[in-house]
Amino acid sequence: MVIAITFLIIIVLVLLNVPIGISIAIASFIYLVTEGISLAVVPQQMFEIVDSFPFLAFPMFMLVGSLMNAGGTSRRIFDFAESFVGHLRGGLAHVNVVASLIFSGMSGSAISDAGGLGAIEIEAMTERGYDNDFAVAITAASSTIGPIVPPSVPVIIYAMAFDASVGRLFLGGFLPGFLMAIALMIMVFIYARKRNYYRSAFPPVKKIFVNFYRSLLALLTPVILLGGMFSGVFTPTEAA
Repeated sequence: MVIAITFLIIIVLVLLNVPIGISIAIASFIYLVTEGISLAVVPQQMFEIVDSFPFLAFPMFMLVGSLMNAGGTSRRIFDFAESFVGHLRGGLAHVNVVASLIFSGMSGSAISDAGGLGAIEIEAMTERGYDNDFAVAITAASSTIGPIVPPSVPVIIYAMAFDASVGRLFLGGFLPGFLMAIALMIMVFIYARKRNYYRSAFPPVKKIFVNFYRSLLALLTPVILLGGMFSGVFTPTEAA
């Protein structure tokens, strides 16, 4: 009952436009006071939760995504994806999905995807006449592939919290991630035909090979990470 009231307090405060962090803090404080829990226990519990070697993978994979964005790797992935699916109707929207699928194998985070690769995707789509609302929507939707396809940060947190196998959870994320990408591309195809979006010509073979060569190291990153983890060469934390 007390927990239900705590969640209700959070919802009410959020509806009153109180920042989410402050809402959670207020509700948590009320819970501690009503349950008679010593405030000295709070920092101890916070430290015990994060005092875990596998949890280091959480910030490290996000750091990898940020470094990829800062180093221009996101642009190379985008160009590579455009070489293969950019000629389809609504091509850049398809590129958006494929690029996010590739990038998700490096960062495991929707935030890294949307923050770095998403900026490139939205700018490119709006410059070529796509609706800004559609560009933002497909970018936000494709970014959610990141937490599903390994190395997924939420999966690592779940595995640590419930003492589950990270490797098996990663294996379980492949099929849903690919199915999600396919579903998004089908939706894009239908929407692009309805709006009669521009369809570009198939790129020269030379351009495909050039973009593949420029993005080769980036494409090998998820192969190395996942291959090493599944073969037992290193743990998810060591991979990060």
